[in-house]
Amino acid sequence: MKKQKITVAPRKKQSVIAYYKRFGWKVAAKDVLHDVIGSFLYAIGISFFAAKADFAPGGITGIAMIIHHYLPDLGIGFMSLVINIPVAIICYRLLGRVFFFKSVKSMLISALFLDVIVPHLGFYQDNPLLAALFAGALSGIGLAIIYMPGSSTGGTDFVIMSIRKLKPHLSIGSISLIVDGIVILLGWPVFGDINAVLYGVLMTIVSTTIIDKLMYGTGTRRMLLVISDKAKEIADAIMEETERGATLADVRGAYTGKPHQMMMCVCSKVEVFTSRRIINRIDPGAIVMLTTVDEAYGEGFLDPDMD
Repeated sequence: MKKQKITVAPRKKQSVIAYYKRFGWKVAAKDVLHDVIGSFLYAIGISFFAAKADFAPGGITGIAMIIHHYLPDLGIGFMSLVINIPVAIICYRLLGRVFFFKSVKSMLISALFLDVIVPHLGFYQDNPLLAALFAGALSGIGLAIIYMPGSSTGGTDFVIMSIRKLKPHLSIGSISLIVDGIVILLGWPVFGDINAVLYGVLMTIVSTTIIDKLMYGTGTRRMLLVISDKAKEIADAIMEETERGATLADVRGAYTGKPHQMMMCVCSKVEVFTSRRIINRIDPGAIVMLTTVDEAYGEGFLDPDMD
C-alpha cells in the first residue's frame, strides 16, 4: 500500500479579519460565546471563591491577586491585563497574530467578568478548602471552554502555549503545573501561612486536571484516521491551520470494492478540536477514528535519542 508524505510550504501570516472572513460570522459568534461562558465560570472561580480565601493560584491571575491583596482598589482583571501586555508582546511572533488577537478578545471579556460582573454576586468567605476546590473546578472548566476554539486568557497561557509550540508533546496541564508553582509559592510570605501554598497547589491541581480531562484526557498525543474521498483537502486544511503534518494512503472498501483515501495525522489534544472542526466542515460524512498514542517520536514530538 503506497503512502505519500505531504509537505507544505510555510504559510503566510493570516490577519484576524481574513480568518473570520474565511470561516464566517458563525465561527466568530461561536468564539465569543465560548469566551463569555468560559470567562463567567472562570471569574466565578477566581472572584467569587478564591479572591477572599487568602491564597493565590498560579499564573498571572495569582500575581494579580497578590497585588490586589495589597492594593484592593486595583481589580484582579485590570491588573491581569496590565501584566499581560509585555508577556503578550514577547510571545506575539511565536504564536501568530490570529491566536494573539483572539486571546486579547478573551482577556478583555474575562477582565470584564472578573472586575465588573461577578463581584456583584458577592464573595465566598467560609471554608478555604471548599473555596480552593470550587475555584479550581470552575476556573478549569472555564479555561478549557476558552481554549477549545484556539484562544487563551493571556499571561502564563501565552508562555504555556509558546512552550507547547516548541514542545508539542507536552500537556498544557503539565506545563501549567510547573509554571504556576512559582507563583503559588509567593503566597506563603504574602499571606503569612503555609496553608496559602497548600490551597494554591490544590486549586491548581484541580484546575489543570479538569483542563486535561475536558480536552480529551491526559494523553497528550492523538492519532486521527480519516477515510474520505476528500482526504487530501482535509489534510491540506489541517496543515494550514495547525501546522501539523499528515500522511495519505490509498485504501479500498472491503464490501464495495470502491477506492478511497485515508489520512493519518498525529496531533496534540488541543489540535484535535481544530482538526475535527475541519473534517466536519469539508466532509461531514467522513469516517473518523480517534485513538491515543502512548509515544510519538520525530519532528514536533519526542526526541528519539532521549533516555
